[in-house]
Amino acid sequence: MIPTHRPRRNRKSEVIRNMVQETTLSVHDFIYPVFLIEGQNQQLEIHSMPGIHRFSADRLIDEIGRCVELGIKSFAPFPSINDGLKDRLAKESANPEGLYLKTVADIKRQFPDIVIMTDVAMDPYSSDGHDGIVDADSGEILNDASLEVLGQMALAQARAGADIIGPSDMMDGRVAWIRDVLDQNGFSHVSIMSYTAKYASAFYGPFRDALDSAPKRGDKKTYQMNYANRREALRELALDEQEGADMVMIKPALSYLDVIHEVRTNTHLPVTAYNVSGEYAMVKAAAQQGWLDGEKTMMEVLMSIKRAGADAILTYFAKEAAAVLRRG
Repeated sequence: MIPTHRPRRNRKSEVIRNMVQETTLSVHDFIYPVFLIEGQNQQLEIHSMPGIHRFSADRLIDEIGRCVELGIKSFAPFPSINDGLKDRLAKESANPEGLYLKTVADIKRQFPDIVIMTDVAMDPYSSDGHDGIVDADSGEILNDASLEVLGQMALAQARAGADIIGPSDMMDGRVAWIRDVLDQNGFSHVSIMSYTAKYASAFYGPFRDALDSAPKRGDKKTYQMNYANRREALRELALDEQEGADMVMIKPALSYLDVIHEVRTNTHLPVTAYNVSGEYAMVKAAAQQGWLDGEKTMMEVLMSIKRAGADAILTYFAKEAAAVLRRG
């Protein structure tokens, strides 16, 4: 029988394929995570993340300038803090003269029109390497005691010029706490992008190498989510909406496309996804071995995250992908 319905008619030329394309990818979709280290004139490649570097503040500003020329306008800096500045209460996180806050302020002075999303979690500043305060005797992560630290960290970041606060700690109630602290101190205009569903994932390894922020003992499974769970993400979503989040995030992205889709279906808030370091490293490693086309795979990965329902993507591919999109 000759077929009546022929879907291939909508694929017969590049013009038609482009005309009926359901999902599009733009440089405006990208938030570029960047790594900050102490020193001057430093640009150190991260071995487990080929093409990604840790920058001193002066070189980071140069890098942001190059990215802006490609059309990237949103950045998420993450600091590597000297061990001597770390303590169990992460006091350095609120130091306005510290590496992170001073650099955020400098970036905003030089590039006032870009968006800076800051990270709220204790682990870069904690001598324990956890996202909350660790009880010295039991090793328990103390949820409610940690909220005070996270609130002061968020406030210090807002004062430095952060446009979006990104609480990645997964403490219960932290969105409401941070929203209240910001509002009471005149920062009601600062947005909160909550890490709504942040899973206890094996894909974070290269990131922890970059920042030397792995836990000194134990793991993060009492606060990061079980990767077997999907419905739990909807519970976290409902709480974040109730507590005042402006945007929500799923992390990681590539192994959690179903969760991105589920969250997109159940909220009117913007949904973001974090295409994390391990996902980036897998593509790069396979491409270096000649096992796949790195550029084509990169674009397919990013498109899959958009197709699942993400409005924006934090990705280490941002700079490369922006160059590809510019070429058309």
